[in-house]
Amino acid sequence: MSSWWKSAVVYQVYPRSFADSNGDGVGDLPGIESRLDHLSDLGVDVVWLSPIYTSPQADNGYDIADYRAIDPRFGSLDDFDRLLAGLHERGIKLVMDLVVNHTSDEHPWFVSSRDGGPDGPYRDWYWWRPPREGFAPGAPGAEPTNWESFFSGPAWSLDEASGEYYLHLFDRKQPDLNWENPQVRHAVYAMMRWWLDRGVDGFRMDVINLISKVLPLRDGAPNGHGAHPGWLGDGSPLYTTGPRVHEYLQEMHREVFDRYPDRELLTVGETPGVTLDEAIAFTDPNRREVDMVFQFEHVGLDHGQGGKFDPVPLDLRDLKASLGRWQVELGAVGWNSLYWDNHDQPRVVSRFGDDGTYWRESATALATLLHLHRGTPYVYQGEELGMTNAPVGSIDDVDDVESRGYYFQQVAAGHDPQVLLDGIRAMGRDNARTPVQWSAEPGAGFTAGTPWLAVNPNHTWLNADAQRDDPTSVLAHYRALIALRHAEPVVADGDFTMLAGDHPHVYAYARELDGDRLVVVVNVSSDPQEVPLADLTPSAGDLGEVVLANLPDPTTAHAGDVVRLRPWEAWVRLARGTSTAP
Repeated sequence: MSSWWKSAVVYQVYPRSFADSNGDGVGDLPGIESRLDHLSDLGVDVVWLSPIYTSPQADNGYDIADYRAIDPRFGSLDDFDRLLAGLHERGIKLVMDLVVNHTSDEHPWFVSSRDGGPDGPYRDWYWWRPPREGFAPGAPGAEPTNWESFFSGPAWSLDEASGEYYLHLFDRKQPDLNWENPQVRHAVYAMMRWWLDRGVDGFRMDVINLISKVLPLRDGAPNGHGAHPGWLGDGSPLYTTGPRVHEYLQEMHREVFDRYPDRELLTVGETPGVTLDEAIAFTDPNRREVDMVFQFEHVGLDHGQGGKFDPVPLDLRDLKASLGRWQVELGAVGWNSLYWDNHDQPRVVSRFGDDGTYWRESATALATLLHLHRGTPYVYQGEELGMTNAPVGSIDDVDDVESRGYYFQQVAAGHDPQVLLDGIRAMGRDNARTPVQWSAEPGAGFTAGTPWLAVNPNHTWLNADAQRDDPTSVLAHYRALIALRHAEPVVADGDFTMLAGDHPHVYAYARELDGDRLVVVVNVSSDPQEVPLADLTPSAGDLGEVVLANLPDPTTAHAGDVVRLRPWEAWVRLARGTSTAP
């Protein structure tokens, strides 16, 4: 029997920006509870809740100071229990964000690790190292390794009291836990069981493939960044999918998930830099690690030589090659997560679509392209409305720690501030974090106060109220996509075949199961396109009945057996009993 999550759709809630119930400008748990009918009407099966734990918010909650407490900004444990009950009453599961590669530097574990000194009982819970041999503490280049943080600058910070450095792959307020220490691992497992006992239905595991480091810690290849040539380097090969990560996840499965054999729990691993072979290992059900992974290959295809803030146009053929390979090779054994947007990615309609003339058409076309692949689709809040990137006037408008760190580092290195801002406008994480646009009201229906991050000015016309009862809206199209996955087993379990693979602007594929053949055809451009009918079906004209389309009167074959597609046209056809699969 197919696992339940193969036909499920997950909705990610970023609490700060979802709904504010008390007018302080920050989203909260009662605000989420007030919008549960929106999620129920959309048809989603699972809510993934980004961190709501006590946190100083250096990285918007991904720096956790207490894993078993709700940050007062978001509410209380009683608020959480009511939210969980409200979801369960609607048949929706709740997955928590598990952030255990690192904690906040304000977590009691780290405070004890730092204040107890080199001989303290918690010292080995984190990665502490003396300065590089021959260097005084604090001297440029004295860091134990040359690793660069994901948020710019060295991945080590000095504790002046002890003269030693601690490792933080992200912000300096996010010290990395030392998973080599079994006390760390079992403290994490106990915390996970505490939440499962409270009723949650699983975990999305933040950067979980970074928890194992290659020992001994050593330098990566120099990358030339920073104030001293060769000072900073790329340490990622030394901590990405490290030597013990599979051992740790299998232990986690035994110590946590195996203790709940009667629960339909969901485990999702965020795995930056993961290869296909590694993803197969993570998700092979026989290995008992995680149910599915987030991989990042497809959202790196528009990164230029300068990285994510140096965007280049997407070549659709590269996207086909990437997604097609993951469909065929991972789907044979494990499972994938399907996503465009999340809290770390810009809005897809602005990134790969046309958020001007063809806003609605491209938003619905890109949704159609993604959702009917093999894998579990994820909808990020506001994506179902077609929310777009937000305007950025200057660096003072930017909240995101990653974007700001990049900007100031690059300005100091002599780069053009306007070029840097253009990259942040296109790719910065704040694009995903502007408040959800519920209405045309001044606070977009998100808050009665001043929002923590400015609402997008287009909320006056792009909002849930305007779309809720419109059968042609982006929201209505998402409802239909989700209903189609629920209704047709071929969407969850069918084989995958890429069609018209060399076409530069048309993305097409077939899904086949037990004689049923689903064909998805999407024009990924703002110009009309043509594709030979023979490239879409082995039997001329045998495309089946239209089951979903984003434009009225979906096109079919014309003279010369050529299918002509309007700008950003997308349609799905289902033929019963005509599968070509052996």
